[in-house]
Amino acid sequence: MREELSGAGVPNRASVARMYDAMLGGQHNFAIDREAVAAFTAIDPQVRTLARANRAFLRRAVRFLVDSGVRQFIDLGSGIPTQGNVHEVAQGLDPRCRVLYVDNDPVAVAHSASLLADNPDADVLDADIRSPADILAAPRLRRLIDLDQPVAVLMITILHFVTEAEDPAGVVAAFRDALPAEGWLALSHATDEDRPDTAAAVGQLYRAKATSPVTARSRERVLGLFDGFDLTEPGLVHVPLWRPDAGDEVPEKPSEYWVYAGVGRKSP
Repeated sequence: MREELSGAGVPNRASVARMYDAMLGGQHNFAIDREAVAAFTAIDPQVRTLARANRAFLRRAVRFLVDSGVRQFIDLGSGIPTQGNVHEVAQGLDPRCRVLYVDNDPVAVAHSASLLADNPDADVLDADIRSPADILAAPRLRRLIDLDQPVAVLMITILHFVTEAEDPAGVVAAFRDALPAEGWLALSHATDEDRPDTAAAVGQLYRAKATSPVTARSRERVLGLFDGFDLTEPGLVHVPLWRPDAGDEVPEKPSEYWVYAGVGRKSP
């Protein structure tokens, strides 16, 4: 059963990783996480649709990056393993791809470790994105990822859990500076420009119920996180508009999907 996931007992606050798993219809979550998602749904009834759109962006971005020559991925704030993981997509295109997942949620780390036990080219690191130096120096990363070869850093709906005081731009810069010339960044981030009342209500919900607050940001602020990267076409756009697959339904009002997405290559 879901409530038997952790030997430490049922938590008293919702986890952002487990909430995302619940939004995607996963099984690795507790009642407290599902209750928080229900409260989120009361604020924005299409939250599950938004979560699926964000997950679809991740898959498209990974395919694009593999097509661009990337065979190494660092997935920061990777969350709970669900269908269409980075290693499944990347290794499905080229079995030589290597993936390091990074998360600080114990359920996410435990299930990732179980899932990857028989995969020598994928691993999980228990670490916090707010401490990039620790991640970059970790033996697990150094064993799997060659920072002298093309590598992509994935920050998919994670930086809005980094407050201004925790310096999200500095976090990105630390990883950017560690990347080789063939370094890439894929990022998606909640915005408060399109639906400010919704963003404010969601922010209040996460502060009250979850392990991390949400800081939605303007398009300009999200764009600034790509400092030192050259955005690929179509630039920074609402998440369903980033290189949709043939046959994908493009929403009439993309701003209803209040998450921006983009992929950039490290500037020369």
